[in-house]
Amino acid sequence: MKRILTSCFGLGLLPLAPGTWGSLPPVFIFAAMSHFGVSAGPIAITMAALVLFGSIVCVLLAPAIIAATGKDDPREVVVDELAGQALTFLPIPYFFTTDSTTWEICITTALGFLFFRLFDIIKPWPIRKLEKLPKGWGILADDLLAGVFAAIVVLVCYQFWIAGPGA
Repeated sequence: MKRILTSCFGLGLLPLAPGTWGSLPPVFIFAAMSHFGVSAGPIAITMAALVLFGSIVCVLLAPAIIAATGKDDPREVVVDELAGQALTFLPIPYFFTTDSTTWEICITTALGFLFFRLFDIIKPWPIRKLEKLPKGWGILADDLLAGVFAAIVVLVCYQFWIAGPGA
């Protein structure tokens, strides 16, 4: 059960780019909820629930996978990507307007995914520094900060590029 939960129900066991696969559930949930006109509050609550779920699972269960694999950050543990990607999308619906188009939602969602993956992969300072935290905390913390960085960049892009400066 620990392996199923930490691998985000098997996504981390896929052979290529497990972190990318683990990032996708919040992307699809956010895009679907936004597209179907769900208001900001329920979207944010859903994203917060994913952040909380991913964080708790990572901190509590990842140490067992670390012990089993002998690796500090096993590739199969991707529940941290679930949490970080959800954190990226948590504030964004509050910036959508009532007339946000499907195009704006799609571009915003794609940017959120791409910027989160970029920050998670290249790990600019101080993200890389957080990997040194012990056990599940080190696996999780860098992804949460990557999610914060990505959210900031997406919100700036949305405000000045997607929705336009007058929005």
